[in-house]
Amino acid sequence: MRKLLISAAAFTAIAGGTVVIAQQTPAVPGAKDPARVTGGTYQIDPGHTQIVFAYDHMGFSNNVGVISESTGTLTLDPKNVAAAKVSVDVPIANIRTGVAKLDEHLMKADFFDAAKFPKATFVSTSVKADGPTGAEITGNLTIKGITKPVTLEAEFYGAGKAPAMMGGKENVGFVATGAVKRSDFDMGYGVPMVGDTIELKIVAAFQK
Repeated sequence: MRKLLISAAAFTAIAGGTVVIAQQTPAVPGAKDPARVTGGTYQIDPGHTQIVFAYDHMGFSNNVGVISESTGTLTLDPKNVAAAKVSVDVPIANIRTGVAKLDEHLMKADFFDAAKFPKATFVSTSVKADGPTGAEITGNLTIKGITKPVTLEAEFYGAGKAPAMMGGKENVGFVATGAVKRSDFDMGYGVPMVGDTIELKIVAAFQK
């Protein structure tokens, strides 16, 4: 017992009177490494997928809004990018600009007519590789029952497995950009005082 106490005292002295406990910082589970991507069908992670839109307001400002909690699927084969397919449903009621009165107006017939058309959809028709981590995605965008072709420039963001405590699922993420004219979808209210071109940035996360 005396030897044990002496050893403990010696350890305390060596440690400078402070007990040191080694801690490891957990590694980030995802990385921009295409080798981590596995083929198959993924579901959109609605909690981490956002559509950010921006538009010109009278030449004074570039205002923005966001649409959250989209749903859909992504099917991909890392060895055959052209075979990839993506389908997305966008809930119009989830549009937020930060201005309550504007959000209400956007739901009306001047814009989305959300009571009649509660969702927008995008369904890919072709995917072309653009460099080692990019892709050009062309598809049909439907808003208010009107369908128009749209092309998005997508960039691979990262992939990997979520921690076990969060389900351990395989994840893959992309960031895409593009633009549409709202007048193409019977939403030309206020043009040209308020810009016709809507710039899009899509942060998309998928889980297998």
